[in-house]
Amino acid sequence: MRYRALATDYDGTIATHGVVDPATVAALERWRSAGRTLIMVTGREMADLKLTCPRLDLFELIVAENGAELFRPSDGQSTLLGEAPPPEFVDELRRRGVDRISVGGCIVATWEPHEGTVLAVIRDLGLELHVIFNKGAVMILPAAVNKATGLAAALERLGLSPHEVVGVGDAENDHAFLNTCEFSAAVANALPSLKDRADLVLANDHGAGVAELIDHILADDLSDFAGRALRHQFLLGTTRSGADTLRNGKPAAAAQVAVAKSVAAPHELRLSPFDNGVLIAGPKGSGKSNIAAGLAERLGDHGYQHCTIDPEGDFALSAGASLFGGTVLGKSDAPPSLDEALQVLKNPKSNLVVNLSGLPPAERPKLFHALLARLLEMRIATGRPHWILVDEAQTLFPRDWTPDALKLAQPFDPALLDRLLLAADRPAEVAPAVLAKMQTVVTVGPDPRAVLREFTELTGDAAPEPVPHGAPSNGAPSDGAPFHLRHGEVLVYQRGAKAAQAVRPTPTRSDRARHLRRSLEGRLPPDDTFVFRGPAGKLKLRAPNLDIFLLMAEGVDPETWQYHLQQHDISRWFAESLQDDDLAAAVESIESSGSSPEESLQQVQALIEKRYRAPTKVAPAAAAH
Repeated sequence: MRYRALATDYDGTIATHGVVDPATVAALERWRSAGRTLIMVTGREMADLKLTCPRLDLFELIVAENGAELFRPSDGQSTLLGEAPPPEFVDELRRRGVDRISVGGCIVATWEPHEGTVLAVIRDLGLELHVIFNKGAVMILPAAVNKATGLAAALERLGLSPHEVVGVGDAENDHAFLNTCEFSAAVANALPSLKDRADLVLANDHGAGVAELIDHILADDLSDFAGRALRHQFLLGTTRSGADTLRNGKPAAAAQVAVAKSVAAPHELRLSPFDNGVLIAGPKGSGKSNIAAGLAERLGDHGYQHCTIDPEGDFALSAGASLFGGTVLGKSDAPPSLDEALQVLKNPKSNLVVNLSGLPPAERPKLFHALLARLLEMRIATGRPHWILVDEAQTLFPRDWTPDALKLAQPFDPALLDRLLLAADRPAEVAPAVLAKMQTVVTVGPDPRAVLREFTELTGDAAPEPVPHGAPSNGAPSDGAPFHLRHGEVLVYQRGAKAAQAVRPTPTRSDRARHLRRSLEGRLPPDDTFVFRGPAGKLKLRAPNLDIFLLMAEGVDPETWQYHLQQHDISRWFAESLQDDDLAAAVESIESSGSSPEESLQQVQALIEKRYRAPTKVAPAAAAH
């Protein structure tokens, strides 16, 4: 079960002219009978809603007053999520001729065309209020209160993540909460602006549209529409070209990672957070753990809960935190507690690293398999953790491992092994049942093609085809030049694609901070230093880092600076030696702009200062994303 909750608006969505018809009630009952949660998110005040909707009992929680009140129908408990407006605000509205005013616990509502007067009163009284529009209604709420914040409070109380929720609505005030849901739908009668941003526009209007959505979810958890919710996809790295990956025929769910190119910025490669598994393979010391840590960091940034199994303590810092934030259990001299691990993961916002280095290597697989069984049972019950990361996967999922080793309370479902991120030395050393779930393969090391070929031979995939010179994927170029990955690149293969791509993985924030400091103040290898030679080649001023580069740039004569600018030497150095494609692209624009030496130097200096001297935020030691 992927989607565990449905968050629905009331007026214009499940209700027509304020009434929920019997067919819609029956659909809501089907949803509840399937063991799923129903949440109402409405702009109405509870006193009005109690008179209008006779089946409030179908809802686990109701977010009323456009996010300002949380109501539990089972016991009538109500919680205000903001402060009540001061009496003088309403008095002043009436004094200025605003009529049809409704006052709730936090909300004040009226109708157009009084919005101008409302804004003027807010300004004149110096109040921290904001206005939300809803099909002619003018709703005034405390600052930072809306349907999204109200839904967040409801999900926290229910122990749910937004990534387990489908949202449906029809009007302007639904934008905020729909955007936070993993998947958003608009009924057929919704405003055009909402339809434009929804992942799915339903064929039917009002309650019939919601019933249509419920039937879609109960049938297959929206698998037919899996490729539409692209806003949650997370960044792997940048390709050499922004061109689309070639794929064999129609993209399958497993190839949704490639579909993300349609919404990602040029040169970005993004991965699907569902219907995916990622294998990072290559010899020891090739950087697999750094790539895995970067992906974990970005999963956390998107709010996906992840649990990392760390056999050798590679992700645990000395302060008890991980490289990418979250809680670490287990030390080099003490094994982790499984009960404590499950307790941490009960909070959807908490991520976990389980450090197994306190156990002898021979005992680590046994504890891992016991933990994995409990994690998969948690997935059955809650859908989380969304991702399970396994480092040194060849030792924990060895070739002879089978799902029979898991002692689950119910029959094993292969879908439970979705959303695994594995780091392994060789694909051939990993269990076939696990290898089959990998949809994205990242190969690293001195011969990434050999590692990829090993994977495709094991899975029966067609080997990725060579790619013409200049295309985004890596292979033997058509001009006969030998295969070559640039420094810092890896080879990425998305199953279902014809070609693998050369990708530069996005570093973690901690790696980025170290890289910036090294480039700014460290000492680059001799071949990577910048040498000011001048147009006649008489100079030999070597800059081993950016600090010295800037000092020398200020000291050389304008002709020397202009010469290197016109030759594009500076942007090339930033790209190839400093591995900073963004800065290189910005400087290349300066090189081609025709600016004077003085202007171009000031522009390059400003870029470097902004990018390398601005504070770099690193994930907090025990942050829970």
